[in-house]
Amino acid sequence: MLVLGIETSCDETAAAIVRDGREIVSSVIASQIATHTRFGGVVPELASREHLDKIVPIIEEAFTSTGITKDQIDGIAVTVGPGLIGSLLVGVSYAKAMAFALDKPLVGVNHIEGHIYSVCFENPPVEYPALALIVSGGHTNLFFVPSPGKYKVVSRTRDDAAGEAFDKVAKMLGLGYPGGPIIEKLAREGNPKAVKFALPRMGDNRPDFSFSGLKTAVTKYVRESGLQPVPDGEEPSQGIKDLAASFQSTVVRSLVTTMERVAQEYRPKTLIVAGGVACNGALREAARVAAAKLGLPVYFPSPHLSTDNAAMIAAAGTVKLQAGERSGWDLNADVMLRLQNIEVEDDELRKHVRYRL
Repeated sequence: MLVLGIETSCDETAAAIVRDGREIVSSVIASQIATHTRFGGVVPELASREHLDKIVPIIEEAFTSTGITKDQIDGIAVTVGPGLIGSLLVGVSYAKAMAFALDKPLVGVNHIEGHIYSVCFENPPVEYPALALIVSGGHTNLFFVPSPGKYKVVSRTRDDAAGEAFDKVAKMLGLGYPGGPIIEKLAREGNPKAVKFALPRMGDNRPDFSFSGLKTAVTKYVRESGLQPVPDGEEPSQGIKDLAASFQSTVVRSLVTTMERVAQEYRPKTLIVAGGVACNGALREAARVAAAKLGLPVYFPSPHLSTDNAAMIAAAGTVKLQAGERSGWDLNADVMLRLQNIEVEDDELRKHVRYRL
């Protein structure tokens, strides 16, 4: 089965053709980083306009680079949410028009579910139940996945997503955008124990995440220590490098210790770490150590599949199309779209959980 995937949820315009949900035939991504860097973050209106300019040539390239014709695809999968409404509408509108013109089946895909499927191209097949940590600029969640297409949210961020915290701290320090790669680079030359930051704890003992308090702690440290934002073109001081390393270490420990805690309770057979922040080398290494301790395999997507891409949307869409799922012409973007949430009382979930939360 050949499926065209279309992704326009934020600031990447992407198209990909995937065979049988596991083989990438083509994948084309147009980034908007250069457009948004000077603003220190994504400007929704600019993102929408750039998607409009790029979606036609990007999809055309996905076909011409392979020699596959549009008539040869078996279906179209498109991101319908969550994301920026204007950006999402560009992809959804184009996918609906293309599906109608070609008389091909269409299916909408949750962007977060796409990230879960991003590990399927270069890893062994996922053995279920699985536990998936999805961590990016807009999302930080842990999902228990008892079987394909079923999801239980067991942990979420109560404020900033991890990637958002990276961006905001980088902006605070004058390091530029996007913040994750810059902080990771500086952290390699810093001391992760130089600044002591407390791990956030939830008052109700839920295994949730919180990064706004850490961001506030960084702000306080900068003010009290007298650190100055890095001027354009200048080398960051050792103090900035130490702060970057300490901040990154705290974020990674928060993510991995929570994942380990939940894994001990839900007893998955596979761990998945995906999303843009999954590119972070320190997070990958900490997750590998935790997985080894738990005696579980942990799967990551390649760096180019960790950030937003259309191959993961096509992979998730393939499963839906093979199951007979179809979207109607009333398909619309949904910025608050959630993954299907099963209840703790469900027999399928209860048989895996060591004890109820």
